[in-house]
Amino acid sequence: MEKLSIIKIGGNIIEDETSLHAFLKLFSNLEGNKILVHGGGKRATHVASKLGIESKMVNGRRITDAETLEVITMVYGGLVNKNIVAKLQALQIDAIGLTGADINSIQSEKRPVKEVDFGFVGDVKKVASNSIDKLIKANFTPVFCAITHDGNGQLLNTNADTIASTIAVGMSNIYETSIYYCFELNGVLKDFNDKNSVVKVINSKTYKELLADKIITDGMIPKIDNCFDALNNGVARVNIGNTSMLTKENDNFTTITL
Repeated sequence: MEKLSIIKIGGNIIEDETSLHAFLKLFSNLEGNKILVHGGGKRATHVASKLGIESKMVNGRRITDAETLEVITMVYGGLVNKNIVAKLQALQIDAIGLTGADINSIQSEKRPVKEVDFGFVGDVKKVASNSIDKLIKANFTPVFCAITHDGNGQLLNTNADTIASTIAVGMSNIYETSIYYCFELNGVLKDFNDKNSVVKVINSKTYKELLADKIITDGMIPKIDNCFDALNNGVARVNIGNTSMLTKENDNFTTITL
């Protein structure tokens, strides 16, 4: 099987022009088939504030009412996505910017109301891997923003980490897929105050030990659970670290394996 890399970047890289340019240079030099997935929550919060729209969060997750969905669509699908695509074109990468609605690539369902009504937030149900593969086979590089649709005309705000993992799972019947979650740290750290104390490999056994020792806590738990879910559903490997893990020279990042 050919290899496919799915790289996810978040707000800290997107917000800083220098960091974004450096990342896109690394991304453009990455060999083989690749897909980029991006968020943009910080920029959306900033634009919403300028428009007098309050951003409401519960447990770090955004409540997406109708007004907020409009802002997110403009920011994620427009401003951020097209800015990234234009910069990739300047680096000779023939990128194509997408939401999940484009070519019906990612369908979701509106999250059911339980303790919290998250509004227009989607949980991914189906990835059109063959349609995405047609773009790759045509030598386009897909750039997905964190928006999906329900198949009935409704756009939905969707977690970018989840989009990256579900695309990787969906494409794993065609390619040997790897996910790279890029964030500001070198990887999962044994000691948060020591930026070089990277846990290089986490498998299901060491994960239990890291949980018991309270080394992995809070928001990192759902992230790692998401990684294992992807591995259990056909993804070959998952890596977590800063953007330099995309270079051959750097091996100081975390790899999640079964």
